[in-house]
Amino acid sequence: MNFSTHLETAWRSTLAFIGPLLLLTMVQILVVLLSLGILAPVTTAGYMQSLLRALREGRTPEIRDLFSTMSLFLPLLGFFLLVTIVTMIGFMILVLPGFMVGFCVIFATMYMIPLMTDKEMGIIDALNHSWAMATREPVTDQLVVSLIYLIVISVGASIPFAILVAQPFATLLVLSVYRERVGGSSERERISEYDAEGPPQSPPPVE
Repeated sequence: MNFSTHLETAWRSTLAFIGPLLLLTMVQILVVLLSLGILAPVTTAGYMQSLLRALREGRTPEIRDLFSTMSLFLPLLGFFLLVTIVTMIGFMILVLPGFMVGFCVIFATMYMIPLMTDKEMGIIDALNHSWAMATREPVTDQLVVSLIYLIVISVGASIPFAILVAQPFATLLVLSVYRERVGGSSERERISEYDAEGPPQSPPPVE
């Protein structure tokens, strides 16, 4: 994987849509805070789909995009509540297990939401496909992407207002890798079609 290309793509896209991205990110943070986190999963899904369209189509992100995936509200809320409980148990045992659980969740579920919004998969199918994509050889690529994502988000969260740039940049980085793995080439598109339709049928013998 060419990490420099993905980083450059994410950075250029962030700068290209900097105004709308700043506004979109700020509104999402406010919505999450005002809803006490209840709307965090579903607005994250809308946020990621909006940025994926910006990356793929050059479409300007809009605030209404945050609420464009409300049909996923219940499954995503249930999943994130489960993840939160498991992570909290890890931190209650020791700090290190908590961080390890959090990192494993990011590693395994990084592509789950894009698969649900972009490919219209159910949460179980999306989770299985995300795991398969994450563990594709070489696995070190996914480890590096997960680590970069965590570092960018952590640094952004530790500096006032930096998260307004760090969050879209980190998200665009993930989506750039996602595009490469599931939609960046005709070969990968054929893989997606194989998953959906099964193996192609052999032509009948010529008589």
